[in-house]
Formats: sequence, C-alpha cells, structure tokens
Amino acid sequence: MKALSVGIKMRRIKKVNSLPDYKIFETTEFIHCIDSVPRKDKEFLRKKLSGYVYPQLKTEPHFGTNIKKLHGYEPNTWRYRIGKYRIFFIIEKRIVSIISMDQRKDAYL
Repeated sequence: MKALSVGIKMRRIKKVNSLPDYKIFETTEFIHCIDSVPRKDKEFLRKKLSGYVYPQLKTEPHFGTNIKKLHGYEPNTWRYRIGKYRIFFIIEKRIVSIISMDQRKDAYL
C-alpha cells in the first residue's frame, strides 16, 4: 500500500491583543485583618497571596477553583478560599478591591 501524502498549509494566526491585567487594591480593613492573624498564619497567607492569589486575580478574578461569587451581596462580592481563611473582594472595571478577610468559621455570620 502506498501512503497518501496530504499537503497541509500552515497559516500564521495573529495574536489577539489581550486586555491589560486587573489592578489589585488592598483596603485598610483588609490590611488590619492580615495584621491581626497569628504570625504562623500571617506568613502562610502572605506566601499564598503573593504566589497564587494576586497573580490569578490580576489575570482573571471571576473564575477559578477557589473563587466563588457570593449571592445576596451588594455590590457584587466574590470570595477567594485560602485554607481556613476567606478573602472577600469586589471588582469594579479593571480594579480588584480586596475588602476583608476572615476565618471560615466567622466569615458567613
């Protein structure tokens, strides 16, 4: 049997200009919440924030395995899950404002 040779033409695909990254804004309440956690947890949170959370929120704050939109909150509020902590944020235009943080047991009271 003879193998058929198929001519494949390759086309260059133009790269679509992507939107700029979202900007991250930490409120004073959030900074106060970070400062009030125990030292061990504070180191864990800072490592996770800089290594995982902020990069994801800068590129796509609406979707992810640890991101969930909360129902019944005005303005629309989202949460990011980090271990036993929950970080709450709102999205306005291209700015992600991190408004608060609580332990899971206290977060939804």
